[in-house]
Amino acid sequence: MSHNTPLSPRPLHHLSDVQRRVLTTRQLREHGVTASVAAERCRAGGPWQQILPGVHLLHPGPPTSEERLLAALLYTASRGQGADGGAPGDRGPRDGAMITGLAALALHHFSSAPPLASLDHVDVLVPRARRLRATGFVRFVRATTLPGAQYLAGVPTAPVARALADAVARLTDAALVRGLLTESVRHGHCEAAAVVAELSAARLLSRPHVVDAVDALLAEGRSIAEGRLYDLVRGHHLPEPLWNVELRLPGGPALGGVDAYWREQAVAVEIDARAPRQDQDAWHGGSGRSREHLERLGITVVRVTPRKLRESLEEQAAVVRTALIAAADRAPASYVVVLPR
Repeated sequence: MSHNTPLSPRPLHHLSDVQRRVLTTRQLREHGVTASVAAERCRAGGPWQQILPGVHLLHPGPPTSEERLLAALLYTASRGQGADGGAPGDRGPRDGAMITGLAALALHHFSSAPPLASLDHVDVLVPRARRLRATGFVRFVRATTLPGAQYLAGVPTAPVARALADAVARLTDAALVRGLLTESVRHGHCEAAAVVAELSAARLLSRPHVVDAVDALLAEGRSIAEGRLYDLVRGHHLPEPLWNVELRLPGGPALGGVDAYWREQAVAVEIDARAPRQDQDAWHGGSGRSREHLERLGITVVRVTPRKLRESLEEQAAVVRTALIAAADRAPASYVVVLPR
């Protein structure tokens, strides 16, 4: 029986090419291959190999990256479902498990992430309640609540922000951490705030090399958001504002900085780059009071987030245009001094 002989009684035509090459013990039995036959074919020098416990690679030689990913998911699916290798017809995890960490970032096409073929381990994100033990090249990351998976090349994959947090948790290379974080926003994978939120939830912000990388990430994210704000104004033919200025009462204290200010209409735009659900006390205690003070002086403050600037630039332009038009119907604002920030 050669390794190219069709398995029986159930044909393999319903499987993809990679699924025909990586099968669990139970899947093999469904196709007429007993455990003893599988063990015989996986002997040294045989046509098959056991790539993980209960997961078989149906050819000799090293597995491809795609085969390793599928094997990791099949192993995850099979654990806790019996020693025979999982439920009938298993093709992957049924409980939301997904690839995360550096392997996920490679699937998201991060140029700064090591290629899949070079990774010693594949990290799989699973529910915290699953009793799973790392083995071979498979490691597990546990979470109480799993994010929605994105399917990349047919593989359930963690969203970028979560995959970044899981990767950074295992990395000590400061340059690699910085490169991954800045690439996430520079190439439009996600917003800086979402990354910071995940890093905070994972309690990684106390690590010095992570803090330094986050500073670079936030600077990159703000620069990109400012560029989109310029595009909003110029691309939608709004009047040119004063850019990046500080407002003060004459002879008084600073009222706060804004990213764009239309002096004649007393309209300001502020980019809010805080992480979701983070720094709420700081907002209410600092930035929030500043905005309220400006509005009491008759200045309209429009807050925009980096995500809105990326996903709905035209809608945000309409909001700013409406505020500028409405200025004609408002009482004149108090006089403020405008200084470069």
